[in-house]
Amino acid sequence: MTEVCSEASRQPARFASLNEWLAYCERIHPATIELGLERAAQVRDALALRLDCAVITVAGTNGKGSSCAMLEAIALQSGYRTGVYTSPHLVRFNERCRVNGEIVTDDALLPHFEAVEQARFVAGGSSGPVSLTYFEFTTLAIARLLAHAQLDVAILEVGLGGRLDATNLFDCDCALITSIDIDHTEFLGPDRESIGREKAGIMRAGKPAVVADPVAPHSVIAHAQAIGADLWLAGRDFNYSGDRQQWGWAGRGKRMAGLAYPALRGANQLVNAAGVLAVLQALRPVLPVTAQAIRQGFALVDVPGRFQIVPGQPALVLDVAHNPHAVGALAANLDAMGFFPTTHAVFGAMHDKDLTKVFQRIGPLIDRWYFTDLPLARAEKAADLLKRWQALQVVAERPRQVPAQAFATPKAALAAAVAAAEPADRIVVFGSFYTVGGVVADGIPRLGGAHVA
Repeated sequence: MTEVCSEASRQPARFASLNEWLAYCERIHPATIELGLERAAQVRDALALRLDCAVITVAGTNGKGSSCAMLEAIALQSGYRTGVYTSPHLVRFNERCRVNGEIVTDDALLPHFEAVEQARFVAGGSSGPVSLTYFEFTTLAIARLLAHAQLDVAILEVGLGGRLDATNLFDCDCALITSIDIDHTEFLGPDRESIGREKAGIMRAGKPAVVADPVAPHSVIAHAQAIGADLWLAGRDFNYSGDRQQWGWAGRGKRMAGLAYPALRGANQLVNAAGVLAVLQALRPVLPVTAQAIRQGFALVDVPGRFQIVPGQPALVLDVAHNPHAVGALAANLDAMGFFPTTHAVFGAMHDKDLTKVFQRIGPLIDRWYFTDLPLARAEKAADLLKRWQALQVVAERPRQVPAQAFATPKAALAAAVAAAEPADRIVVFGSFYTVGGVVADGIPRLGGAHVA
């Protein structure tokens, strides 16, 4: 029996399904995003919530999800019991939490949602329940699940920024900051220095802080020095090199040579992998791993939607690149794939992205566009994406005749691309998580002829 109580009644709500809890979380706070730790900290304290294991917190503009997956894969190969919190998800909310490599079930999550709801009322006292955003509520619920999972290591991916993100409620034993670029400027600031300052907020005094960005903003370095963090800086404290067959890493008294490339595709993954190895070296006193576990972890790591190539006729590429920096990496990876007669692109994105730069970076590789609407208010309409692309062609020095259409859903856009593509062509689905999630909701699409799963 499902009992639904409104906040006006000053009684905690109770629900029998995860979908009901998620719908409730979406409507109990007036803003979708409200950065700050005070409200969520009140509820954390009412829960007496802490993570009694090694904690790695990962912030950055791009590369967070891949880095979390590499850390998880290597820790699992070392025999550790792992917990991972990452966001957003592609298809199902449960993807945001893995324990020992397995996505958690609805039933495992339900008691923790109920506990957070009870704690909101306890923390608020006579003033009424503490108001939490969807992200804050769900972060606390997942953190409580992880706290009860008897973990050796918890890996937390920051949702937005770092300093004021709900994941920063928990002190980390090591902070990892991946590549930093311009994104979410309305919340984090207009330039890399401002954004870097926000992401540096996950660092802790006296604890290792690994910065994998090869050109780190000065604000990140300055913050580490100001609080007395043990800064591991790419190019100074660790570095990597490689050829077409293998790569090597060196840092602070440790060298590894003859490493196979991570199973995650793309040259940019070496930046992430180098940062991951620095984290593991920095945490060696509390979380030792073997060279064999590192090799096996890199070989087995898998993250859906990160330059994911689905062989077939035509070939299919899935990538959640949605800002200029990530799209630039996607363009480089596509260029390295070799020749395809025609590249078709299914694209949908939020309206706050720098779409002009996105188009400029990948436009030369795309021969046909299929723009798509997405099922949320802050998404750019497909018709407006089409207008933006056409406007760029008008002012281009050497305009290309590139057909472009607008569609209501990612699935409809992909179906049109499949219908127009020849077997030797390539289809790229990229942009928002909702774009890739929309085409994989019923499983990875299988296009044309025989291919490897």
